[in-house]
Amino acid sequence: MKQSIVHIALVVEDYDDAINFYVNKLKFELIEDTYQPTQDKRWVVVSPPGSNGVTLLLARASKAEQKAVVGDQTGGRVFLFLATDDVWRDYKRMVLEGIKFIRQPHQQDYGTVAVFEDLYGNLWDLLELNSDHPMAARTL
Repeated sequence: MKQSIVHIALVVEDYDDAINFYVNKLKFELIEDTYQPTQDKRWVVVSPPGSNGVTLLLARASKAEQKAVVGDQTGGRVFLFLATDDVWRDYKRMVLEGIKFIRQPHQQDYGTVAVFEDLYGNLWDLLELNSDHPMAARTL
C-alpha cells in the first residue's frame, strides 16, 4: 500500500495577502489558484521551491470559529517544519524579506534550526537536518 498526505490546510485571513507572503517572501511556488463560484472561495495551493511533497492549501477563514484560529492553529506550538539544504542561506534571505525570527539558527543534535513567524503569527521551524538523521533522506 502507498499513501501520502497531499495538502495541509492553513487558515488565512486573506488569499492575496497569504499568496504574497508565501510566494514573494518565502519564495514558494503558486501551484493553483482557482475560483470556485458555487462556494464563493478559492482553491489556493502553494509549495516550497522544488518540493514534490506536501503542499499548503491556503484556506480563507469564513466562520467565526475559523477566524479565531488564524495565526494560532496549534495553540502556540511550532506548526510547520520547512526543511532546507542550507539554513544560513535561507535565514539571511528571509531576514532581508522582513520575516520575523523568534529564534536565530542554532545547532541541535539533529541539525540546525531556526524559528520564524508567518504573516499571521504561526510558528515555523526552518530546519537543516544532519545527513545521518532518519528524516534527512525523506525531506530533500
